[in-house]
Amino acid sequence: MSIVTDLLAKPGVIAAGEYAYRGDRFSHRGALSEDHARVASIMCRATTMSVNMEASMLEALQPLSGLLPPRGWLVHGPGYTVCVVANVFCLLDNSKGSINDLVGFMRQALPAVPADMI
Repeated sequence: MSIVTDLLAKPGVIAAGEYAYRGDRFSHRGALSEDHARVASIMCRATTMSVNMEASMLEALQPLSGLLPPRGWLVHGPGYTVCVVANVFCLLDNSKGSINDLVGFMRQALPAVPADMI
């Protein structure tokens, strides 16, 4: 099974996918149209790049802070959460699933990504 298939089996996960760090391709499954999944992959790549830049800036202020390389990020809204670890994204319905369970699963299932890949 793939990580995307495994994520879709988790309670509350509406859609999941993967994107290329270089931005030229993506794949997805679940309740997102092709256009919405394309926009989501672009947003995830751009945000991942921003998070890496911000972590580098914080690391410059406090060396060995443990922030580099960041493994992922999430945006938690009142109804939904976008969660990204490595180059995998998923959309969670907060009323039907657990953020803690989802992040724990993704951290365990996805290897640490070398910083030079991002």
